Amino acid sequence: MLDIKFIRENRELVEMAAKKKRIEFDVARLLEVDDKRKTLQARVEEKRSEQNAGNKEIVSAKGPEKTQILEKMKFVKEAMEKDGEELKKVMQEWHSLMLQVPNIPDITVPEGESDADNKEIKKHGDLPKFDFEPKSHIEIMTALGMVDFERGIKVSGFRGYYLKGDGALLSFAIWNYARDFFLKKNFIPMIVPSLVKRESLLGTGFLPQGEEDLYKTQDGEYLAGTGEVATMGYHMDEVLSKEELPKKFLSFSPCFRREAGSHSKDVKGLIRVHEFYKLEQVVLCEASHEESVKQHEELNRNTEEFIESLGIPYHTVVNCGGDLGLGQVKKYDIELWVPLENTYREISSASYFHDFQTRRLNIRYKDTDGKLKYAHSLNSTAIPTPRILVSLIENFQEVDGKVKIPKVLQDYMGKKKIEVK
Repeated sequence: MLDIKFIRENRELVEMAAKKKRIEFDVARLLEVDDKRKTLQARVEEKRSEQNAGNKEIVSAKGPEKTQILEKMKFVKEAMEKDGEELKKVMQEWHSLMLQVPNIPDITVPEGESDADNKEIKKHGDLPKFDFEPKSHIEIMTALGMVDFERGIKVSGFRGYYLKGDGALLSFAIWNYARDFFLKKNFIPMIVPSLVKRESLLGTGFLPQGEEDLYKTQDGEYLAGTGEVATMGYHMDEVLSKEELPKKFLSFSPCFRREAGSHSKDVKGLIRVHEFYKLEQVVLCEASHEESVKQHEELNRNTEEFIESLGIPYHTVVNCGGDLGLGQVKKYDIELWVPLENTYREISSASYFHDFQTRRLNIRYKDTDGKLKYAHSLNSTAIPTPRILVSLIENFQEVDGKVKIPKVLQDYMGKKKIEVK
């Protein structure tokens, strides 16, 4: 959420942001409603002051004078209630519009309509060259008893899966290695809720626009698609000290996404599933653009280093305006090479938001001058499972059907290769 004063003073900038992000938003309507809001608030306050003054006069008034004041106060009260009811309606529209205002993208964000227009800024690792006909992760993992899609669909429905045997053990190994790897970078480890209230999703910007992609319970709560939601909610409505910043969390959680609108995409395998697990990096830092940029580069580099240690080829792209979310100022995607698709597929996203999320969540800190400021927030995927298994299995497959385990995972797995038992 942007400050209404900022929006008024930078109307053209906000209009440019909406245009660059390909988001339809009527800034003029918001300002019109805001004018009405301020007018009604002033009228209500004027009536309230008049009512308070009348109440004081009544104390000393007698006879006809008191009756006259009471009659006058009756009309004042009726007028105030009428304006108050109108103000409630106006405030509802005002809040709704304020939640739709897009954040201002960084000047370095490229123009573009969709992820097809994202710009590659880095490529790492040699693509594998097979002297045999490579197989898909589906075929390999099924043959090695690592996954069962048929029973997964039987029990869980569309996109259901079971990881079993070395498939489950490999996931555990990745989680444990990721824990050790990222905690060396001074993160606070947390296991966070997946079941969250609407306020946390509104605060992080996943609502109202992303409602169709969320699972909702009969009690009105939601299953979050990322640990970012609960982690950001942790300090909601709190005031931190500047000395506490930056606060860096490494959050683990189950994640749930309906994948609305993608029913026909990636219907086979582990690329796009409804239920998965993720380690998420989340940072709260001081309200400084320079500090946000610094933290953003560090978060993204953390995941790049993790992927490099596994030996999986990847490239990093900077997302274009049309592929940015409502609150994101800038975003990087790391995409891993998937041999059987002959392309890179997204494994991690790193974003910064300035104070967009913290204004919504009311997360502030007391600066050294004693003034309260909204913190800046950032997040980046550390690693998701089971999606990473797709690239790992396909890139490290061998001619005899075995799969080589990356060296950094071998101690966690207790062996060097996965093979039929």
